[in-house]
Amino acid sequence: KKNRYGEVNVGNGEKLMIEFVSANPTGPMHMGNARGGALGDSMANVLDFAGYCVTKEFYLNDAGNQIEKFGCSLEARYLQQCGVDVPFDEGWYQGEDITERAKEFISKFGREYIDKSSDERKKALIDFSLVKNVDLMKKTLADYRISYDIWFRESDLYKSGEVDEVLKLLTEKGFTYEKEGAVWFKASEDGEKDEVLVRANGIPTYFAADIAYHKNKFLTRGFDKVIDIWGADHHGHVARMKTAMEAVGISPDRLEVVLMQLVRLMRSGEVARMSKRSGKAISLGDLLDEIGVDAARFFFNMRNAGSHFDFDLDLAVEQSNNNPVFYVQYAHARICSIIRLLAEDGVCVKSIDNVNPRLLTDDAELSLPRKIGEFPDEIKAAAQTLEPSRMTRYATELANEFHSFYNACRVNVEDTALKDARLKLIDSARVVLANVLGILGVNAPEKM
Repeated sequence: KKNRYGEVNVGNGEKLMIEFVSANPTGPMHMGNARGGALGDSMANVLDFAGYCVTKEFYLNDAGNQIEKFGCSLEARYLQQCGVDVPFDEGWYQGEDITERAKEFISKFGREYIDKSSDERKKALIDFSLVKNVDLMKKTLADYRISYDIWFRESDLYKSGEVDEVLKLLTEKGFTYEKEGAVWFKASEDGEKDEVLVRANGIPTYFAADIAYHKNKFLTRGFDKVIDIWGADHHGHVARMKTAMEAVGISPDRLEVVLMQLVRLMRSGEVARMSKRSGKAISLGDLLDEIGVDAARFFFNMRNAGSHFDFDLDLAVEQSNNNPVFYVQYAHARICSIIRLLAEDGVCVKSIDNVNPRLLTDDAELSLPRKIGEFPDEIKAAAQTLEPSRMTRYATELANEFHSFYNACRVNVEDTALKDARLKLIDSARVVLANVLGILGVNAPEKM
């Protein structure tokens, strides 16, 4: 089966969508996005191997309160850069990226928007800056080896009328009430906290748009199952969203939410809060510059999503067997080296029909194929538990079995039949190492 070895059919072609990262396009992506990206993309790859028809989606929050705040932040920085003395609210976005976008806007439009109305000015600044921010997000995620099938815009839910539609439906079914000028979702009957759907100022909340978005996933686009990866701080939102799904006629069991804990970056035994390169808070781009994509994607999948863990930046770049990603990649490169050297002497990997596996009798020769044989079961278990961390554990265990074999059994022996069998065995290990690393989005190097 080569690069599809390990495939199982747990999903039976079920149409599944996995939505992950979905960062606000108002600034750089942070560590939560870094962990969510590695976790979500690897989970999607596992589910693909397990027989699901997988769609990867990014939900772009380009509407609502945070975009209004984005516009206010940009407008103030634009006016300040133009020499107008205006206050900057402490609740607005404080990052230097806001000032940078204002400067870029000035370099293109100059002082043209000083005399425009505030609404016109904010709209121009938002339109200009969102394009740049989204392009940067796409580039950073591509560098992280993540490509999405769909980028879905929240603003489209408003344009299509789907937000108004879902609010009307919830009201008709008796799931809303008014209090203090706002419209609320009635979740308390299920033991949950009620949530505002429409603020007193008439602007729908993120929750209202989110219900419309999930209704779109299930009823408009027909996904059988949806998996969302959220930060652990959204735990209170899970039950409310499932209650909302039931309210609009969707079985809550079709929605699975994976909650992801925070990661602490450690450098020299201390918490690393600043990028060595920029002296600012560490963004996803900074992390990839410092340790590379392979280490980032492997390390972020070393623990299950619900566990806190300390990410050792020093270990991630260490070229030793202490570094798990180096250890696994080195096993693959070492096998490639053995195969390459034997090929130079005219000895090539033969088909299974032309080797005798019964010659493999040493403990190390038997442990390695046993571990290879576990891979489909690992795929099945990882798909059923939504835990790609099983893949990093399995990769490390398989690399360990190969290294044990390498130390115990020489491949290039005088006995030609035994040599062919051992060569076929390590080539099989090479295939599986490449497959599991591929699922994790990590390179399988042929030389190191």
